[in-house]
Amino acid sequence: MKKKQNKKNGLNLRTKICYGVGNLGYGSMGQTVSTFIMFFGTSVLGLSGMLVGFMIALTSLWDGLSDPIIGFLSDRTRSKVFGRRLGHMLFASFALAICNILLWLCPFGNGNPLALLWLLVFLLLQETFNTFFATPYSALCIDIAPDYNDQSKTQGYKTVFYIFGLIMPSILMSVFMPSSGAGTQGQFNRNAYIYIALVNSALVLVCGLITIFGTIKRVRSMPNYHEKLEEQEEKDKKKNNQKTHSFKKILSGYVETFKKKDFRTVMLGYSVSLIATVFITSVGMHLFTFCYHFSSMQISVLMICLFGGAIASQILWVNIVKKYDKKQTLIFALAVLLFGIAMTSITFLFRLYCSSDFIFWFVFPCLFICGIGSGALYSLPHSMYADVVTMEQYRTGVNNAGRYTGYYTFTYNFSNSVALLFIGLLLDLVKFDSSQPVQALAVQNGLGRIVFFGSSIAISIAIIIFSKYSIKRSDVLKVQIKANEQSVKR
Repeated sequence: MKKKQNKKNGLNLRTKICYGVGNLGYGSMGQTVSTFIMFFGTSVLGLSGMLVGFMIALTSLWDGLSDPIIGFLSDRTRSKVFGRRLGHMLFASFALAICNILLWLCPFGNGNPLALLWLLVFLLLQETFNTFFATPYSALCIDIAPDYNDQSKTQGYKTVFYIFGLIMPSILMSVFMPSSGAGTQGQFNRNAYIYIALVNSALVLVCGLITIFGTIKRVRSMPNYHEKLEEQEEKDKKKNNQKTHSFKKILSGYVETFKKKDFRTVMLGYSVSLIATVFITSVGMHLFTFCYHFSSMQISVLMICLFGGAIASQILWVNIVKKYDKKQTLIFALAVLLFGIAMTSITFLFRLYCSSDFIFWFVFPCLFICGIGSGALYSLPHSMYADVVTMEQYRTGVNNAGRYTGYYTFTYNFSNSVALLFIGLLLDLVKFDSSQPVQALAVQNGLGRIVFFGSSIAISIAIIIFSKYSIKRSDVLKVQIKANEQSVKR
């Protein structure tokens, strides 16, 4: 009886793919901004590193602040057509497609302060629409896949499409940014960024629509869908008054959530580990362009290698998770990433004694190792956080997945904003000069220290934090068995 019920309520392959594909467009657009915006602002538009860093930090902070608000809103949305999440995602898909194009169409340059204002306005808008898509999207996975195994598998599909999205900017870079030598690399071509933006906008719109209309049947077919909407609405009316919807109430809810050990552990651990990727992606273009003197084609190949390793490692991490808990698997993956960073730093020391074409073949396998280690970061922390939310949801009997997801994204966006501000300041401190196609050796060494020391310290701290995580597979399975038994009795 239970087996038949679980099979009936389980997610089919089509729904998992339709859900996961939404992360392709979103991932490509987000990675394009993460990889190129610092380089675009400093090296193409000629703005100060500190100003660009401050601008990106401000928009990232706003992204974090808006996450719990949108999550709170999506939890309380009552649509019999789109459920809690899909309506917000539909609006965001169109808004993101338009705003992303305008961001890269900046008409100013040569250090013009209006260029900074243009980037600030459209980055703020883009981060807002990002939140309207990403927060309900993440919570949607918890809604449509409440089973422990379905949750892990669905997160896996989501991760694979997301990593493909991370690779897309590198592919687009090789297509639209052909290089013709040192100092004239394609990454300085302003029109190339516009072409990439057009492709990304098309991707985010098409992939978003596939996810929305590919999962809508599942949303409507969830057990007692309409009854649960009405029941939850009645509970909300009795339990919450107008003050519940205030910003102050949302922040107080975040503080209460942060006090809980496992919530805090995953939020902080993931946030700190992402700081390592911020150092790599934000300054990586500067590092490979001005220190290694790689062409845009070589850089795109290296990025594909990095994310290719992340994709290839998904099967590895899934198989390891079957034998060990998620915490042990994630810590091991972070150790692999740390090893890859250390190996890459060795190539940096020898770059002065070898040609860029020669040293390229040593950087290549090092980044592949980094990709293997970082692959676990794209799925395991999210899956661990979903387990924490599941345990809390069973304990309280209230579905606050959207709000908890908002708190989660707020934490890592806040940490990212601090890291980006710090990186912008460091670029000025090492005296990076965007007007010079060849940077002084002291500047090159400074860029190397920013990337390698910054990312290594962040990963080391993340390992320490994740070691405090206490939820095990057996804990989640016990809760889900009890929940299924109660559901059968009803």
